[in-house]
Amino acid sequence: MKHLRTTLLSVALVLGTASAALIQPAMAQQEITIIAPGGAVPPIKALIPGFESMTGYKVKLTSGSGLGTKKQITAGDPFDVSVLQPPFPEVLASGNVVVTSQTPLASVAVGVAVKKGAPEPDISTPAAVKKLLLSVKSFAYPDSAGGAAAGVSFDKTLQQLGIMDQVKSKIVRAQGGAGAMDAAAKGQVDIGLTYLSEMDNPGIDIVGPLPASISPPTQLVAFVGAKAKDPKAAKALVDYLSSPAAASAYKAVGLVPHQ
Repeated sequence: MKHLRTTLLSVALVLGTASAALIQPAMAQQEITIIAPGGAVPPIKALIPGFESMTGYKVKLTSGSGLGTKKQITAGDPFDVSVLQPPFPEVLASGNVVVTSQTPLASVAVGVAVKKGAPEPDISTPAAVKKLLLSVKSFAYPDSAGGAAAGVSFDKTLQQLGIMDQVKSKIVRAQGGAGAMDAAAKGQVDIGLTYLSEMDNPGIDIVGPLPASISPPTQLVAFVGAKAKDPKAAKALVDYLSSPAAASAYKAVGLVPHQ
């Protein structure tokens, strides 16, 4: 897993030709806006250049926490395409997405990282993870209070392991995945946890994903906005993000493409 971080430039270049059959070139420089949570941003950023060069459209990407993204959509903020992490009943009820456009993209797991060069702990089983969390002096992960989906997920993991009360004093609640990785890279904590796709700090080594039995991977799902400026262009972007050729971009940052 140390080599999980790979260059995405070549991925974008390949996709520019591999998915050419999906869309006909656009005649105008129409801008498509897409809202996505932080864990989805790295692969989407890698895919945008290929889509733009192939279609002539321009894509504006904005990001926030998983909960924040849902609130933006539910509140009616303008967008053409959204990427969400289930559950999202409030989004469907809002009428701000085209329900029939729901398209699975990929899934991402919460993983463990240590400071570069530090010994890598055993996280192969739930028992090993529990032992690790009880033994370390401190660990960081995104603050669920801010709506970070990775934080919400790991809160559930601690509860499932039955050790939330025992480790409360060890927890460093970070500002997003980047904050958790920065704390690990600087040696401020023994381990850092967040989505694998957010582990791009050069000062860390990636140990790997948590066992799925205690930390199920989070799904990423795309929708066309009900008020999209150009529904056909929005649908084209969703098709591109979910195409088989896009799979390499997801794999490059530790996501598992939807089959």
